[in-house]
Amino acid sequence: MTAEEARLLEKLDLTRLPRHIAIIMDGNGRWAQKRHLPRVAGHRAGTQSARMAIETCARLNVEALTLYAFSVENWRRPKTEIEFLMQLLREYIRKEMPLLQRNNIRMRFLGRADELPPAVQRDTREATEELAKNTGMVLNIALNYGGRAEIVDAMNAILQERNGHQPPKPVTEEDLARHLYTADLPDPDLLIRTSGEMRVSNFLLWQIAYAEIFVTETLWPDFNRARLLEALLDYQKRERRYGAIAPVVAAR
Repeated sequence: MTAEEARLLEKLDLTRLPRHIAIIMDGNGRWAQKRHLPRVAGHRAGTQSARMAIETCARLNVEALTLYAFSVENWRRPKTEIEFLMQLLREYIRKEMPLLQRNNIRMRFLGRADELPPAVQRDTREATEELAKNTGMVLNIALNYGGRAEIVDAMNAILQERNGHQPPKPVTEEDLARHLYTADLPDPDLLIRTSGEMRVSNFLLWQIAYAEIFVTETLWPDFNRARLLEALLDYQKRERRYGAIAPVVAAR
């Protein structure tokens, strides 16, 4: 641990950490471009930041971590880049399995799995099964994920569940939440976006309704443990009201 990390960790209130952290891992391509490298070099470098975030959050006893790995819109990228990303994911799962086991981490994949290449489907399914008995942090990898697609899938699941029910029952927020990919997990308390972009990019649209948002100019491959601790410290300075009015403090 560096001196900067130790200093930041000392300031952190370990009793007031987010239960669920979501991260939009942005900036791999720009990181590579700045170094006159191919985009794929940025994606590979970004896996080290993912490893850091996973291990750090697990050690801090964060309940859930969700990483945005591949969106439904990312299929528009060049075929060679998509193929590299899928291969990198398979390689990453195999390589990181000892780390995940050592940190008692469970793994889930959020998104339309049936649209992924068969080999990726097999590897993600096997990884989920291998880690299923762990009891620690839940690591969600959003893969072929879209927030709007998730809501559509949840509504279709509800319709299928209620097929033939007369009269039709109105759908409640609780019904929809129960059919989301993240069912049984708390909603994210903190959403982190790297690379300075001020948008949520179709990520966890339902779940981040009251999330605190932290945006940093740091590109994802440069997002280290110190930057993550800074985001957590910033979160702890916020007053979370969930739409309520802040209490008025009487003047003395």
